[in-house]
Amino acid sequence: MINLQNILRYYRSYWAVALFSIAASSVFEMIDLTVPYIIGQLLNLLSQQSLDLPLQGLVHQSARWLQRPVDPTFSVNVLLAIIFVVTVVRAPIQPWIGTWFHWDIALRSRRDHTGKAIKKVLTLPLEFYDENNAGRVSGRIARGLSNHTWTYPEIAGQMIPKIFRVIGIFVLILLIDWRIALLFLFSFVLILGLTLKNLRRLVDKEKFLDQHMENTESRTSEIITNIKTVKAFATEAKELKRQQKRLRREFLFVDYRIHRGYVTLFSWQRLVIESSVFIVLATTLWATLRGQMSLGHFVTTLTVSSMAYSELEPISHMVEVFTRRYASMTRFHEFMQLPVGQDAATLADVPEAVRQYQFTGKLHLDQVSFSYSPERPVLQNISLLIEPRQTVALVGRSGSGKSTLVKLLFRYFDPQSGRILIDGQDTRTLDITGYRKRLAIVHQEVDVFNGTLLENLTYGNPNATFAEVQAACQVARVDEFLRALPNGYYTIVGERGMRLSGGQRQRLGIARALLMNPDVLVFDEATSSLDYESERAIQLAMRSILGTRTTLIIAHRLSTVREADKIVVLDQGQIVEVGSHAELLNHGGIYHRLHMLQETGELIA
Repeated sequence: MINLQNILRYYRSYWAVALFSIAASSVFEMIDLTVPYIIGQLLNLLSQQSLDLPLQGLVHQSARWLQRPVDPTFSVNVLLAIIFVVTVVRAPIQPWIGTWFHWDIALRSRRDHTGKAIKKVLTLPLEFYDENNAGRVSGRIARGLSNHTWTYPEIAGQMIPKIFRVIGIFVLILLIDWRIALLFLFSFVLILGLTLKNLRRLVDKEKFLDQHMENTESRTSEIITNIKTVKAFATEAKELKRQQKRLRREFLFVDYRIHRGYVTLFSWQRLVIESSVFIVLATTLWATLRGQMSLGHFVTTLTVSSMAYSELEPISHMVEVFTRRYASMTRFHEFMQLPVGQDAATLADVPEAVRQYQFTGKLHLDQVSFSYSPERPVLQNISLLIEPRQTVALVGRSGSGKSTLVKLLFRYFDPQSGRILIDGQDTRTLDITGYRKRLAIVHQEVDVFNGTLLENLTYGNPNATFAEVQAACQVARVDEFLRALPNGYYTIVGERGMRLSGGQRQRLGIARALLMNPDVLVFDEATSSLDYESERAIQLAMRSILGTRTTLIIAHRLSTVREADKIVVLDQGQIVEVGSHAELLNHGGIYHRLHMLQETGELIA
């Protein structure tokens, strides 16, 4: 369960410096009390009353050191010297011991935990991203990190020192008059106790609000990502109305449940504070008139108690701000505690520590079974042998298990039973990073980063030479459209490759995969969303690769797999047919029926 301890541990790496800076800031806050106390003592001198005994001792000791007579002028000079030290001398020192360290700790912690959050993003299992889109994840991380960063200087640099200042004021009043000190203490405990009690109820509302805001941001992110679809279906008004409804509901909750709760809380808090200040004033004034308190002590008590009560408002404000941020900070820690995927340890590897492999490309699926949930098996007892440099196609209806088989091959998941062997070695026993570096995949939708064409081509192999890049581009037919780009290899392709067509992105993906020089190359629906001309170009690129390495082709369009050495037909998670294109057509089974449906132009379920 996430609690305040998790938030404190966020700054654990800097606890020693934090304790020092908080202590120093608290001492400086209490030193400030010296000024009103000394001013009270000056009033005693001016009204010909005696100084407090500790100050009398200090004045006489200073007179002996300086060999000066003790008179009112000398006493005033000593008191002024004290004020000079605690104000002027202290002024340039305090920012470096306080402000510098408070923000330094916050910014260093932000740097550290941003790195940890990125690591968490990279190591979460794929199913997490099936349920949470980019807007939801990035929003939670950004709010959590931002609120941690802003909260620390306020709490460590202001609220905690102010609390110590209030404690120092209580001690000072206690030395002057214990009855007023008890009244002061009772009012403070009452105000803070009732404030914290009410704030606990508001925390639950803030957490609900944070979840609602996360959903709104998530939908906004989806609208931006799918803006072409939104415009194509003319649903702009529908999306706007939907988001406005969310925002209206969010506003009503914030304004009438949360904000009104804070205003109500601080209204009666203000009433209690002003009543307490008045009671202290009346009590000290009455004691002074009766001769039970000197004029200097009257001014000091009234001044420091007013200082203490004035600190309640900023302390309460900072508690309110912390309360508002608490929900997003705890949700950040909930995210950071999510279980990582099986390949999380790979991020700790330095490049030299990654195991280097070289495979012939022989794959053996031995009685492999897998399911995302126990009641719905996806793959059942799959056994398949793929020889080195062989081209094998996986075909079948949607949901037959083709893509899941590829995920198991890349070890995004491990099979519940059975084994996947490469050159006779169980893939689960191999270093996962070194193993994946010997595989490459071209997806149906090629992921392209916002950078140059060259940066995207060498993403998997940044050490590739320019000659190797040119050779891969020639095989993948990237060179056919390269000359049309304004800056050739150095053209910025835009976010998600928006400046490239679908066919161009696919050819980029093939070239990028070839630059990995993989032992096993997978085409996952690489032509299913392309027009005929682009599909033909991709097929020609694929044809030049066949036989150079073990190749797996997943395809709905059977024209893509005709030249495969072996075609494997999956149905409901099982292998039902295996053979060449001609053999399967003659067999008259599922493959024959799928082929006939495509030849006649009918849709396949």
